[in-house]
Amino acid sequence: MYYRFYRIIAVISCVLLLSGCGAYFNQPFTIENARIGEDTDATKTLRDFPAPVEPVVVGVYKFRDQTGQYKPTESGSTFSTAVTQGATTILIKALEDSKWFVPIERENLSNLLNERNIIRSTRKEYRKTKNPNEPQLPPLLYAGIILEGGIVSYDSNIITGGLGARYFGVGASTQYRQDRITIYLRAVSTSSGKILKTVYVSKTILSQALDANFFRYVRFRRLLEAETGFTKNEPAQLAVSEAIEKAVESLIVEGIEDKLWAVKASPDVVNNLILDYRAEKEEAQNTALYDRYFKERRGKKSIYLQGGTALIGGDYNNSELSYFAKAGGRWYFNPYLSANVGISKFELNNEAAFSEGFNAIDLNAELTLLPFEKLSPFFFGGFGNVNSDSFDRTFFKLQYGGGLEYLVSEKIGVSLNATHNVVFGDELDNIVQGKRDDQYFNFSFGLNWYFDNPIKMKKDARQEKKRKDKELSKLRKRNRKVRKDGLTPEE
Repeated sequence: MYYRFYRIIAVISCVLLLSGCGAYFNQPFTIENARIGEDTDATKTLRDFPAPVEPVVVGVYKFRDQTGQYKPTESGSTFSTAVTQGATTILIKALEDSKWFVPIERENLSNLLNERNIIRSTRKEYRKTKNPNEPQLPPLLYAGIILEGGIVSYDSNIITGGLGARYFGVGASTQYRQDRITIYLRAVSTSSGKILKTVYVSKTILSQALDANFFRYVRFRRLLEAETGFTKNEPAQLAVSEAIEKAVESLIVEGIEDKLWAVKASPDVVNNLILDYRAEKEEAQNTALYDRYFKERRGKKSIYLQGGTALIGGDYNNSELSYFAKAGGRWYFNPYLSANVGISKFELNNEAAFSEGFNAIDLNAELTLLPFEKLSPFFFGGFGNVNSDSFDRTFFKLQYGGGLEYLVSEKIGVSLNATHNVVFGDELDNIVQGKRDDQYFNFSFGLNWYFDNPIKMKKDARQEKKRKDKELSKLRKRNRKVRKDGLTPEE
């Protein structure tokens, strides 16, 4: 008995440790020394950028926190801001790392001007008494471009959730929360005031908590209680830094694409850089808020194979699972609606009472709920007939069902399917009993292979494609008539 409890504890502990072993095994037990700040993935990308022909002198007066958001707590909010107030400093560091810009001091310009005035007055006195040839103070650099913008939103708790279970005093749970920050960055020409480019970047901030506990009386007046867990919060400063660095990266690439500045690299390198950025931007534009990536996925036609089990619901008791296999094809009218036809072979069993093989033909209309995502539920319904293996008995039927499909690649999808078949007759199991007709169920795993081009995601693009297909069909008919009649195309 005790062994079972200890085994449960061990399993829960392993789950917790495997799901967050990095944080669990690196718990702070001693005081740490100061160290150089961490880099993000965007920092490495900026440093690996090809060099510019000539760096651009830019000024950043203020990259502000425009959210007005205070740090949320369980009891409300505090007077601490939700995001850093030093975003200007982070932006200047990102500009330096890129080697594409020469940032000049503008945030605390009054301090700089005061110090220059002190230098001038000191040198003036020095020229009078000791060195009349003391050089003048050189002029300040001026910016060709000003970078403006800021952190425009901080949305807390855009996703919250968790999972937990407890059994006989042994339990484990997990909770998570996701916040989101959004920044805008724009480049403004100082000579004309024209806004040359605006970019927009968002970044999520994840917080997780996992814990496991054990609370049970193991013997009389002996209570065993244990618990473990950890909480992990993504630093908001690192999230802001990564978002700003990503904005600088986007500004550089879009500036190269629009020929605002030149890059010191071969045309192939530049083209690959732009193409990769376009692909990333297209993916971002087709991704919804909760990382749901919308894309033209499923082809217009597909063939499928299914294998699983069949279960009869007839007049005998003690139904048993038996084999089921099916093959067929599917044709899409639009991304959501399709028709499919299939031929199936299966066996229906009742323990020691009935066992017989059947085959069936189905014609269904199918609705795919999320056609532009990898994972999508679907529902179908239609009619068909079912025959015994000897073809001495034939029954018409209606069927309906549903399932879940996941695309493992652009052409291949796997699915889980469940079907309820309602037979128009009570003699499927060779016995007539009761008022209800016989029925059977199919539960199967499917493999779908898609071919032909995917259907367009946008409605106007689908209509335009349909119009062009009609025109092409008319042209082909006309050419066939010309060849048949022996006429020239002009005639």
